[in-house]
Amino acid sequence: MSTAALHAPRRRKPWREWLASYLFLLPALGFFLLFVVYPMGKGIYISFFDYSLSDFDYVGLDNYRNLLRDDVFFKSMRNTLLLVLVTVPAVIAFSLFVAMSIYKMRAFGRSFFRAVFYLPAVSSVVSITVVWASIYHPNYGLLNYVTGLFGAEPVAWLGDTRTALLSIIAVLVTTSVGQPIILYVASLGNIPASYIEAAQIDRATPWVIFRKIIWPMLMPTNLYIIVITTINTFQCFAIIQLLTSGGPMYSTSTVMYGVYEQAFKLGHFGVASAMGVMLAIVIGIISFIQFKYFGSDVEY
Repeated sequence: MSTAALHAPRRRKPWREWLASYLFLLPALGFFLLFVVYPMGKGIYISFFDYSLSDFDYVGLDNYRNLLRDDVFFKSMRNTLLLVLVTVPAVIAFSLFVAMSIYKMRAFGRSFFRAVFYLPAVSSVVSITVVWASIYHPNYGLLNYVTGLFGAEPVAWLGDTRTALLSIIAVLVTTSVGQPIILYVASLGNIPASYIEAAQIDRATPWVIFRKIIWPMLMPTNLYIIVITTINTFQCFAIIQLLTSGGPMYSTSTVMYGVYEQAFKLGHFGVASAMGVMLAIVIGIISFIQFKYFGSDVEY
């Protein structure tokens, strides 16, 4: 036997490599199964029962049928969809505008503004809502003070059905732009400067450069931000629970808040689970559409 053959590394058996790989994955997989898959399956299972603190009776699809005839549920779903339709484009537009504005700054200025805009993302939701509640206060709030300087009458921003949901949207947008700004600044740095310089030599306008070069090259980042922001907006709960509790007249109630109300206020866990399942289906459909529309030009 040659010397090279003696010192050649032994090839590991395939089943050993497979076993080692899954042993490393086992802790994360265990947490995923225990805290994600199992609760999801349990929620779907409970949705077919009249499950309360005293009863656990099989009712089939009655919980779903009752929800489809419930005006409050449809109002909550409408409010949720309106939140998504307004918040997601606003977050995308504002985040991209800020990112493009601070991208060409020097390192210190760019880092400073990134930290400022990211601060709400790492702050406590309770502290943020306390600040916004004081801003929206009908008597001594900052917003009414500023509008009063222009002769406007004080408004109960969170207590009026005409302004309550818009007020929630404003809070949601300001707390959702931190991560998109960070991602957009990083993505803008990956666009080759030679592309933009060549377009400028050809006398392309800034709008043409944005539409033909910058926007297409940001599509992977756009896809991620759009999907994540959509899912987070559908799951909006804490801000609403702390500021309005779904009022007035259910004008700010969302499906997630309805799940909380049915489960922990009324004790109807079966109905709450059915609402959660229906919300998951809606999120899945919209996410699928977003992947089909925005993901067609994305290379992985």
